[in-house]
Amino acid sequence: MRSFRIGSLFGIPIKLDLTFLIVLPLFAFLIGSSLGTYVELLNDQIGAGLDAGALTGDANVAFTLGALAAIGLFVGVVLHELGHSLVAMRFGFPIASITLWLFGGVAQLTEMPEDWKQELYIAIAGPIVSILLGVASYGAFLLVEPNGSTLTAGLRFVLGYLAVMNVVLAAFNMLPGFPMDGGRVLRALLARTRPYARATQLAAEVGKGFAILLGLFGLFGGGGLFLVAIAFFIYIGASSEAQQTMMKAAFEGVTVRDIMTPGPEVRTVTPETSVADLIGRMFRERHTGYPVVENGQIVGVVTLTDAQTVNEVERDAYRVEEVMSRELQTIGPDADAIDALEQMQSAGVGRLLVMEGDDLIGLVSRTDLMTALNIIRESGSLEGQTRDPESLASADRPA
Repeated sequence: MRSFRIGSLFGIPIKLDLTFLIVLPLFAFLIGSSLGTYVELLNDQIGAGLDAGALTGDANVAFTLGALAAIGLFVGVVLHELGHSLVAMRFGFPIASITLWLFGGVAQLTEMPEDWKQELYIAIAGPIVSILLGVASYGAFLLVEPNGSTLTAGLRFVLGYLAVMNVVLAAFNMLPGFPMDGGRVLRALLARTRPYARATQLAAEVGKGFAILLGLFGLFGGGGLFLVAIAFFIYIGASSEAQQTMMKAAFEGVTVRDIMTPGPEVRTVTPETSVADLIGRMFRERHTGYPVVENGQIVGVVTLTDAQTVNEVERDAYRVEEVMSRELQTIGPDADAIDALEQMQSAGVGRLLVMEGDDLIGLVSRTDLMTALNIIRESGSLEGQTRDPESLASADRPA
């Protein structure tokens, strides 16, 4: 969903996802409506000595305390993610942003460390910050002497709540639910004696198992649908990261030049080509995208999606130049194959023009990448492979 920037810390943009605007009032409501239960919990766990009646007797007081506690909790989440971020930056990994969303917060690293020690330090930094926040909140709680006033009791409640919840946050994040913090710690420890990709695969399997157990607890153990949703995203996250890491390992040492369709084999169209003729060529040649060339220069790219924006009865009247995209997505021939895939995903395109200076020397498509990946998985490498029907023929048909 959309997110918007609200500020920055240490040069890191802080963003709010739209889902956060739903979950923050929800948390405030849930805390406020269950204030008596939380008061009893704090009295039992940390000897808060709070008078539940004094805090819950007025609905406005209860929901104000709920809002303050919820805001404090999410401030703790930001600081938790900031802990990860500062350690990552110390190791030279830039942070794109910290985003608050439905399930808390996420620090978006532009690149994941493959050194197990670096990942270990980055992973444990967040929980350490949460524990320190919990200790600091408890210290402040002890400094606020009870005097019988509602204001003091409310302050002690908020501080006590944050003391407990920050420690709970640290403990929950250290569970082995990869890609949570505990899962990343597990991968780091596994990577001490195993290849990074294998360590990721093992940690992901543990994470998926943990997600299943968490989901079952949410359904049948009284944990609620929120835990089920968390379990779902842990499972998806573990699967996605494992797949991405395995692909990165498979493409190690493979460049765009190794898998691209060479320039002489790249089929092009002109701006004057009719949309009807374009679709006819797509059907005959089984291509779904073409570079558009005018006077020897690349002026755009046209895809099947572009052509389909024109009504069938009008396709003879429309030209490629009227529907093509003039924003060229390009990459160099010596770029890593995995970088090409990530650029396609980021830009939402199915192909990249391979440029050397101003010259088009090839085209790499998602199909090229997937075909190469299948060959690597089957044979162990691309070495000795040729672009014939038995090997990379389908890579000549950009998806």
